[in-house]
Amino acid sequence: MTDTIALIGAGNMGLALAGGLVKGGHAPRSIRVADTVHAAAQRLGDTLGVTVCHDNATALAGASVLVLAVKPQQMRALTRELSEVPGLAQMLVLSIAAGITTTTLAGWLGPATAIVRSMPNTPALIRRGTAALYATPEVSAAQRALATVIMGAVGQVHWLEDESQMDAVTALSGSGPAYVFRLLECLEEAGVDLGLPAPLARALALETVGGAAALAQGSPLSPSVLRVQVTSPGGTTERALQVLNEGNLDELFQRALRAARDRSRTLAEEFGVP
Repeated sequence: MTDTIALIGAGNMGLALAGGLVKGGHAPRSIRVADTVHAAAQRLGDTLGVTVCHDNATALAGASVLVLAVKPQQMRALTRELSEVPGLAQMLVLSIAAGITTTTLAGWLGPATAIVRSMPNTPALIRRGTAALYATPEVSAAQRALATVIMGAVGQVHWLEDESQMDAVTALSGSGPAYVFRLLECLEEAGVDLGLPAPLARALALETVGGAAALAQGSPLSPSVLRVQVTSPGGTTERALQVLNEGNLDELFQRALRAARDRSRTLAEEFGVP
């Protein structure tokens, strides 16, 4: 891919995207990075060889893609500035800011703007992320493919036909790594409570969760079938699962994801205020 990419925002996700693209063979000098914290952009320049720009207009000049990798609360002021940049109407705008809808972005950048909204997650930092994408009708097939390449540089890509599903995606995969980290905490703490040294409990928890996830990902069987296969009647696993089921684990996760989804909708309303 030879397209010039303007990357606004040099935080963790900006670093992940730039790093994934470079590792995937994209020419580093064709990635232009700008950030209000110039030292952050310079870090990407020093580590990846990307082009560091001192202002957004320079980063955008002649670019095919504008990647918005800033915090949602910064987006309104940024788009106000970018809407005045010549040539924006010819670019693909790829936003990874949570809670900012394409309707809001189009209102800020112009109704003819080709916009793809994406919700990645933090495993993108090690190129093991997953991202859902939604494109407005203004996005061409070539631009859609380009967005797939960019987000695919840091993990798996799934396209949505209905943007309203993005709130559920945010609740499941966007916030999902935190749920797994919390599970790891619980397993480690429980192991220590049973008398295991803390380093061993942590290692066992990490290796068990990572191995189980890899097994499920590589198996044609559903997680429910895999669970049954590892649960011997009258055994230790069955007894532990009985305790979890008595605590209504299914209902707890349903409530948790609904809460996250509802908060995503609320944030969209807050950030979308003109």
